[in-house]
Amino acid sequence: MSERVIKVDALARVEGEGALYLKINGDALEQVEFRIFEPPRFFEALLRGRDYGDAPDITSRICGICPIAYTMSASHAMEDALGIAIPPGMHTLRRLLYCGEWIQSHVLHAAMLHAPDFLGLHDAIQIAGVAPDLVRKALRVKKLGNTLMEVIGGRAVHPVNTRVGGFYRAPDREAIRGLVPELEDCARIARELTLDFAKFDFPQDEYDYHFVSLIHDDCYPIIEGRIGSNRGLDIAVSEFNDHFVEEHVARSNALHGRMRDGSAYLVGPLARYANNYGQLTPSCQQTAREAGLGEVVRNPFQSILVRMIEVQYACEEGARIAAGYEPPEPAVIAAPARAGEGHGCTEAPRGICYHRYRLDGAGKIEEAQIVPPTSQNQPQIEADLARVAAANLDLADEALKWRCEQTIRNYDPCISCATHFLKLTVERV
Repeated sequence: MSERVIKVDALARVEGEGALYLKINGDALEQVEFRIFEPPRFFEALLRGRDYGDAPDITSRICGICPIAYTMSASHAMEDALGIAIPPGMHTLRRLLYCGEWIQSHVLHAAMLHAPDFLGLHDAIQIAGVAPDLVRKALRVKKLGNTLMEVIGGRAVHPVNTRVGGFYRAPDREAIRGLVPELEDCARIARELTLDFAKFDFPQDEYDYHFVSLIHDDCYPIIEGRIGSNRGLDIAVSEFNDHFVEEHVARSNALHGRMRDGSAYLVGPLARYANNYGQLTPSCQQTAREAGLGEVVRNPFQSILVRMIEVQYACEEGARIAAGYEPPEPAVIAAPARAGEGHGCTEAPRGICYHRYRLDGAGKIEEAQIVPPTSQNQPQIEADLARVAAANLDLADEALKWRCEQTIRNYDPCISCATHFLKLTVERV
């Protein structure tokens, strides 16, 4: 009986380094390991003893692509601990800022890192050679996302204008309202890109995922809501640890997130879409139908389409907010330091990002807990790899490698990831 060993010694993934190991014995997949071996960065330990106001800026450095996710989740948790109530105008401005992050992150992944897989190309440079208009459209929409973060946050990477309780300075009315025409135009372009991507030849793969996301009755959740799932979960953010747990496994330096019963779950665009389809705009729902999608998408390879529908939504939502924008007064809500515990959860492009902090009477951080989307998705990524590899054992080594690359990229690798982020070694015995 022939044995194949597929080893990926180094792959660049979301803010980290990882590896993949597959052992195939004849027509059976015997072993699958997906591990992240980057040394721990100890952000939770670094925060101990720091002032509560330092947490948003420090945690934003966890990711250069989605810093707002960490900034906002940390801010919400601190505001919860301090008893700060954020007024509607300020909350809406934060939502607009977060739209910018969704736009630039989703487009970067979908058009530059994921689309080449479906086109049989190695990178976005090759796409520019055969479909330059696609790249031009994507770059224009991504630039809009960066512009939103610059205008509201002060700069596109690690914005500096946000703080616990609000903003250092609210943007001028004209600066925000002036973005409406480009937001409306980019919503149209995002729709076009979605329908272009819908023509891809998607691998056949369906799985009954446990979708976990924020849920909300009145809007497609970005920075607000309860935590819910397609299997009946409906809890307050503060109840996160009652239902979810992180565990250490020997093959990975990153913690694996699971339900308390040990099962895997999925966060990110597919989960948000399944749990909140009814909150999408009618035009986004129309795009989904024309792209061949139902109200629930269980094929992970079609996540590229859901991401682009979320880009269209973020542009439309951004245009709506910008059109009625008035600078919030005051720009920040202050509160005296006090002892307490606070919880915050927002929807990073890759899924829910949960923060919990305990403060002493002087407002110093005694304990910090940060649960990013990637750690929550790790068990499901591994399960997807096992399922996809087992279903494609008849593929030649290079084709199987390509399919495994696609499977990993379904989960949205960050900017540190190269297009060829799986280096394959095949040992035949």
